[in-house]
Amino acid sequence: MNGAKSLVETLLASGVDTCFANPGTSEMHFVAALDQVPGMKCVLGLQENVVTGMADGYFRIARKPACTLLHCGPGFSNGMGNLHNARRARSGIVNIVGDQAPYHRPFDAPLTADTTGMAQTVSAWVHTSTRTADLGRDAVDAVRAARTYPGQIATLILPADVSWQDGGVVGIPMDPPPPPAIDSSAIEGAARMLRDNRDVLILLAGHGAFTDAQGLAQRIASATGATVMADFLASHLARGRGNMQLERVPYVMESAYKALERFKHVILVNARPPVGFFGYPGLPSIQHAPDARFHVLSRPDQDPVEALKGLVKALDAPEAAIPDAGPRPEPVGGAPTPEGLAQTVAALMPENSIISDESISYGRGFYKYTHAAPAHDWLHLAGGAIGDGMPVATGAAIGAGRQRRVINLQADGSAMYSLQALWTQAREQLPVTTIILNNSKYNILIGEYENVGAVPGATAMSMLDLGNPALSWVSLANGMGVEAARATTLDQCADLMRDSFGRSHPFLIELMV
Repeated sequence: MNGAKSLVETLLASGVDTCFANPGTSEMHFVAALDQVPGMKCVLGLQENVVTGMADGYFRIARKPACTLLHCGPGFSNGMGNLHNARRARSGIVNIVGDQAPYHRPFDAPLTADTTGMAQTVSAWVHTSTRTADLGRDAVDAVRAARTYPGQIATLILPADVSWQDGGVVGIPMDPPPPPAIDSSAIEGAARMLRDNRDVLILLAGHGAFTDAQGLAQRIASATGATVMADFLASHLARGRGNMQLERVPYVMESAYKALERFKHVILVNARPPVGFFGYPGLPSIQHAPDARFHVLSRPDQDPVEALKGLVKALDAPEAAIPDAGPRPEPVGGAPTPEGLAQTVAALMPENSIISDESISYGRGFYKYTHAAPAHDWLHLAGGAIGDGMPVATGAAIGAGRQRRVINLQADGSAMYSLQALWTQAREQLPVTTIILNNSKYNILIGEYENVGAVPGATAMSMLDLGNPALSWVSLANGMGVEAARATTLDQCADLMRDSFGRSHPFLIELMV
């Protein structure tokens, strides 16, 4: 068999059965192998940042890596924004990146690039295959790296001749290494901090924000009086009934400092000490009290459930029920507001929904109005590179086997970075409801002007204006094969949500805010 066929068979044997792709000439033998070897689900994306974002969303829900197929260095570079987000989300992805045959590289053909250099900025593991006989083994190593807890980006660069030459050997799958064990002294230190102090914050991120970890955190908080919050950059939270009413550390520096300044002791559960996205004139970079003491219970590469179980045992913390969030909200009518939209989504979302949230500034207060919603998963933009909401929603729908409704709360400006995801949703007939929050401007940057102390004029404001010409999201969605309608009130939005939730295919609501 040729190298490409051995690669596909090795990926399948290693549990990678979904490929998000935007291929080119260098990858044609891999594409041909997908016909020859049954079992790989292939999903086409019309732009590489959609491809990598879909792989991120897929991992967050399926909890196993997919592979991407990207065309040479320029194709990889197109997908780097959402690979940055996936790295911050600690998602496992195997990138297969085509490359020039080594004998062709000295001629400096147009697509020749430093793919390795680019890949190293967003990958935990990078390797270029040089021999067809070794490609299967290289693929095993790539999958093992991607599956290393809690998930990593692995990039396998595949020269075209290694793909087309005969002599391929299917690799033997290997289990990933187990997460590093929790140090007993970390548990003892956290227990001592909780016994001796009452101003303690337990900050959750990663798998520490999932349901099983939340139940343990609730026992600890009930026994000690500690406060529990989620990191702003927690990429995936279990929310709704049966889960804690967690709030995230705020984005805005002043709000974050106000929320955290009273805590002199912070226990980190797969989280890091909170810092701002940017440096602002006259403000510190940190969002916590300068004299706060931090204690690492579990690092991001460790199992938070193991750590929290150990802490529960050390504290002899009894069982504790998660407090009831109260009655489910009713839909809200009238003019659109962030609070009203949040309540309406909470009132109408189906059980076990998935929220892909790239609402940016409009959605910063959504949490407190959605605690009483049915149990659901909430996926956040973890790396700050806008343009992941639509692709993550698309990949999440595939990761859920098309069995769960995905609701994409999506700012209009960032949606333009990756609107091609709508086409994939239509092609795959995915149960995704996209709610475009159309305010016709980059509203977050208007706020950032004030934060950095700049004074915008007419030229500056024109660069933040998306209304000249106005974007028609109904037309854009229809052009991608997705049904769509515009809403100017929350009553209309609620009616459209109800209708879309009863369908098995995608739908877009353009909410004028």
